[in-house]
Amino acid sequence: MTAVERIPPEQHHDHRDVTGGWLRPAVFGVMDGLVSNTALIAGVAGGGADANTVVLAGMAGLVAGAISMATGEYVSVASQTELTRAEIEVEKREIARVPAAEEAELAALYRGRGVDDATAREVARQLSRDPEQAWRVHAREELGVDPDDLPSPWTAAGSSFLAFTAGAAVPLVPYLLGGMSLLLPLVLALLALFLAGALVSRFTDRSALYSGSRQLLLGGAATALTYAIGSVVGTSV
Repeated sequence: MTAVERIPPEQHHDHRDVTGGWLRPAVFGVMDGLVSNTALIAGVAGGGADANTVVLAGMAGLVAGAISMATGEYVSVASQTELTRAEIEVEKREIARVPAAEEAELAALYRGRGVDDATAREVARQLSRDPEQAWRVHAREELGVDPDDLPSPWTAAGSSFLAFTAGAAVPLVPYLLGGMSLLLPLVLALLALFLAGALVSRFTDRSALYSGSRQLLLGGAATALTYAIGSVVGTSV
């Protein structure tokens, strides 16, 4: 059997969407919703408030937090996208103004990655023949972005809003169903924190146990601290 025959057939695979702009705000939103509203409810309940007051505080925290998160994500992603597009326009103008210099710059990038000089120059020359192709290549190589797949601010805002609402609703639902004790909301919230962290591990290289435990410990610590502060403040006013 020859060396060529021993080469295994090419294995095709699909990659997950890492640039769509939904994963980070969704993960951050659900975690923030869970932690912030659980801590808020625990602090108010720890201060001796009745169930109606706890529900009011929890609903206010859910609505205000979801809107704030969505607005922040929209502005953040929109600003980043606008900055990226502005830099792409700079590249377009430079390619039109000094095409030879931009071609040499592209060749230098490839040489810096280990490509020999002759090959780097030839690749840069061929890629620079089409200005529409050239600015896209410069955007990817110099700015590190795919100009045809920029994150959507609406996707980020919607993901953040829905995720925060879902997370913030977890400790609130038992009260809405007539519960009077803080114990069940806390148990549900801590369980949701672990499950959410474990789910995130499907998109990372961490184990489900590690990711889930990390979220559980961080959220639990924040809730315990807020409850303690609420208890101290509640007894002193």
